[in-house]
Amino acid sequence: MKTNLITPGGHRLLKEELDFLWRKKRPEISKIVAWAASLGDRSDNADYQFNKRLLRQIDSRVRFLRKRLECLKIVEYSPQQEGKVFFGARVAIENEQGEHKQFQIVGPDEIFENADLVSIDAPMARALLGKSVDDEAVVQTPTGQKHWFIISISYPGADGLEQ
Repeated sequence: MKTNLITPGGHRLLKEELDFLWRKKRPEISKIVAWAASLGDRSDNADYQFNKRLLRQIDSRVRFLRKRLECLKIVEYSPQQEGKVFFGARVAIENEQGEHKQFQIVGPDEIFENADLVSIDAPMARALLGKSVDDEAVVQTPTGQKHWFIISISYPGADGLEQ
């Protein structure tokens, strides 16, 4: 089951996507479907079939976003988080081989195939939660245990700027 947490920036992006799909993209595609339908036989009309399918995909995504946005809990930055890894933290880590990684721990709805973001549900994030700088985190992977050391922890929004 997915965690229902989201950063303020992630919430804003999902709302912007919903707004774009509903107010801009859907009306554009609806016009194309109406135009293609007016040409006659819909069974051989590729424009009609393609755009009708696209319209169903848009409607499906709009329904999903509306339901999902209702149940998400926005997690704002709190000064009590400083010094430890919690939801929303930007973390830099290093392993014994000198490999570095840097990412932010966010909700599963925010990752959008972005390598700089890791879901709170991921084993890496779970292993880091509650840890401080210089702590070791042991991450269980399919190939065995991996040891990572925390180099730095920061929180976007800690400086008062929006995430």
